[in-house]
Formats: sequence, structure tokens, C-alpha cells
Amino acid sequence: MMNTSSFILITLPTLIWSSTWFVIKFQVGVVDPMVSVFYRYALAGFLMLSFCLVTRRKLRYSIKLHALFLLEGLCLFGLNYWLVYIAELHLTSGLIAVIFSLIVFFNIIFGKLLLKTRIRIPVLLAGLLGMSGIGLIFKREIGAFSFSDQSFMAIILCFVSLLLASLGNIMAVKISKHDVKVIEANTFGMLYGALSMFLLTLITGKAFEFEMSLSYISSLFYLVVFGSIVAFACYIKTVIRIGPDRAAYALIMIPIISMLISSIFESYTWDNSSLLGICLIVLGNILMLRTK
Repeated sequence: MMNTSSFILITLPTLIWSSTWFVIKFQVGVVDPMVSVFYRYALAGFLMLSFCLVTRRKLRYSIKLHALFLLEGLCLFGLNYWLVYIAELHLTSGLIAVIFSLIVFFNIIFGKLLLKTRIRIPVLLAGLLGMSGIGLIFKREIGAFSFSDQSFMAIILCFVSLLLASLGNIMAVKISKHDVKVIEANTFGMLYGALSMFLLTLITGKAFEFEMSLSYISSLFYLVVFGSIVAFACYIKTVIRIGPDRAAYALIMIPIISMLISSIFESYTWDNSSLLGICLIVLGNILMLRTK
């Protein structure tokens, strides 16, 4: 069963990322999504590198490990978030959260293919219960979805982003097998992710604009410190400790907490389908937490 420290480690990113879907909305509009992602991970990477230098952590690694850092950065801290930011321009954050809750299944599949982990039936059943609950909660949003050109492309981008995020989880586990600590791995991953966005911005000729508004600056600060540094440190450590399949299941709780936030700030109303969905997700969590 999941111990107390693992439970705390996964609870922190769950609570933080539940709010970041809403906060990201303040990062898109004036500033190009690619540039906003660059700002986010360049700042996060710089802060973490400064911490590593001050605390004299190991920063010299082989070319092979830097290749893994690069892959993790591209998948988890670069291309993944760029596609999410673009999708946020055309889809509701709730619908994107529904799509990303599928990561539990991607992690199970990639874990089997790339890490040779076994598929645990209770974890699979818990994931199915959780997804069913998510579907019931967001029944209205899913029903209101229109397959317009922009919305359809945004859905495609979400699934590509989901694929990259899951591969990033697997890369994190592979890196940990080389006895690299989470802080150091995330530092290089974020720096490589930021570098990829910087180069893409130059190649595509986009302007490095910056929005001097309280909403943009404060949301960027929140995403850098809490959404990136704190949340990913806790989540990646949990992925390494309990496996990418069980760690990803906790992310199914994110849309639920997001809707509670929406109830307070956006007057979201709950119905019978929503309440039944909550029950299914709770049952899935019980099954997941009891899985050895």
C-alpha cells in the first residue's frame, strides 16, 4: 500500500496542478504560447540551477545522461506545455483536464513497453473507474463540444501533448536508474525544455513579447515556483517511488478539485451525474491505495 510520505508527495502536485489549468489562461493571449513556456521554464531552470550551485550538488554528468535530460526536457517541460498552451486558446480547461486524465493508461502502456513493468489489474480497474467518473462530471462540457476546425485541432494537440508527457514520465524513471537525484534531473530537464522553446521561437520568427500586467506576472510566478519547481519535484519523486501508473492515477483527481475551484469562482453547479462521478473516482482511489 502507498505509505504516508508517498501520499503527501502526490497530494502536493495534485492540489497545485488543480489550479494551474485555470492559471494558464492568464498566460495566453498577448504573449505567444511558445514564448510563455520559454519564460516559465527558463526561470524555473535558472532558480533550480542556482539552488544546485549554492548547495554544491552534482552537476557533471555523461553525454548519455544529458541525452536523457534533453529527451525529458523536450517531452515534459517543452513541447508538451507548448501544445497545452495552444489548446487553452480554443478549449475549456475542464475538457483539457478530462483528456489529460488518460495519462494513467499511457503510463501503463509505456511502462510495459519501455520499462518492462507488469500491468497491474487493480491499477487498470481503478483507472477505468476514474475515467468513468471524469466522463460523468464533464458530461455537459463533452456534450457541448463542437468539432470545429480549431477545436478539433486543439484536441489533436492535447493528445500529442499527453503522449509526450507520458514519455517524459518514463524518461524520469530511466534517469533515476543512473542514480541521478530528482532536483538535478529536473534542473537540466527544465533548462533543455526552455532551450528548445527558445530555438523554436527564433526559427519561427516569433517575437519575445512580455505582458507587463499583474495577472500575467503573478500567474507566471505561480507557474514557475509552484506549478513547475515544487509540483514536478514531488511528482517525479513519486513516479520513481511507486511507478508511473499509480502516480498518474492521482492526476485523475485534478479535474475534480478544479471543478471545486470553479464552484467558488465561476458558479459551477453540481448535478446527479457529477455526484455519481465523484463516487466512482473515490472508489477508484480506494482501490488504487490498497494496491501493493
